[in-house]
Amino acid sequence: MGDKYPVVKVAAVQAASVFLDRDGSTEKACRLIREAGRNGARVIGFPEGFIPAHPVWYHHHAATSVIANKLAVELFKNSVEIPGPEIDALCAAARDANAYVVIGVCEKLPHTIGTMFNTQVYLGPDGRLIRKHQKIMPTVGERLVHMGGFGDTFGAFQTEFGPMSGLICGENSNPLAVFALTAEGTRIHVMSWPNHFPTSADPLRNRVTIDAQAFAQMSKAFVISACGTVDEDMIRKLEVGPEAAKFLRDANSCGGSVIVAPNSRVLAGPMGAEEGVLYAECNLEIGIQMKLRHDFAGHYNRPDIFQLQINRNVPHIYTVYGTREHAALDAPAHGQLPGAPPAIPDASAGPWHTLEVPRADGVTDEKTEP
Repeated sequence: MGDKYPVVKVAAVQAASVFLDRDGSTEKACRLIREAGRNGARVIGFPEGFIPAHPVWYHHHAATSVIANKLAVELFKNSVEIPGPEIDALCAAARDANAYVVIGVCEKLPHTIGTMFNTQVYLGPDGRLIRKHQKIMPTVGERLVHMGGFGDTFGAFQTEFGPMSGLICGENSNPLAVFALTAEGTRIHVMSWPNHFPTSADPLRNRVTIDAQAFAQMSKAFVISACGTVDEDMIRKLEVGPEAAKFLRDANSCGGSVIVAPNSRVLAGPMGAEEGVLYAECNLEIGIQMKLRHDFAGHYNRPDIFQLQINRNVPHIYTVYGTREHAALDAPAHGQLPGAPPAIPDASAGPWHTLEVPRADGVTDEKTEP
């Protein structure tokens, strides 16, 4: 009978965040996940930084302005810990929808303040957090609030449909990132985009379609491009002038979600500026047909000429060497900021025991540790 490659219904969610509102954005995301699941979608893609928002104010305000600093603080206060209650809610929605979900969040690391990542979260139909991807290079104004991720969160992940992947905004046109995911065999790829680009850039919708078709051509994967859009609540909270408000209300400035096949043909979209969910049926056999022509990570390349290396190690900015009394400052577990201190122990959790710690003057102190 041979191998079977199914037809998979996929969805691109195009919606506005509940701007800088973590709880509201999470609730809205869960509702949209369940809606797409009821409509049969098995893979659901969301925009960049959907929870709680993307730092688009830097398109309109000076980086050191009072309003920009105020909004950046609100971004941190409403950012997401992974794992955390917002992720739990999203996992429950993915389980209810019986779908793989890729959603953009602004991530902060537990027990830290001030450092954030532009992150995609990958959820499984069993309600499991599969992994996360932290954007490697923040773009334009993002650099003021987001740290770049490392190679440990980059790469495709396994699904019942084969390898799947995701990248955020400008990463989707990084030739090396595109090839790395091609080499990992991605079959369905989710692009997460913001709700608009800077006023000096090409309109978002133009860039999204170009990058989606280019990625599909190179990787022979189906591409789900999920764009954000703008609502009046965001415009009000941004406190922009009349000219910027006019730009944000222009239907050509935002939206543009699209779904593309491995032969670079547009299956659905591009959408306008409206909120909605875009659907398409993806016949995975099309990927086979196209790779038989050009498999850029296989027969249609020359490994004796071209090679790419991926570094999945995480550098550490702070390392402590010493005795057992410094063990609390050892390198953090995977997913923590390199060199960040571990979680502060709960004194009521126990059990605790007493150590004798010799001092340089020969006197022995007692020290209580978990």
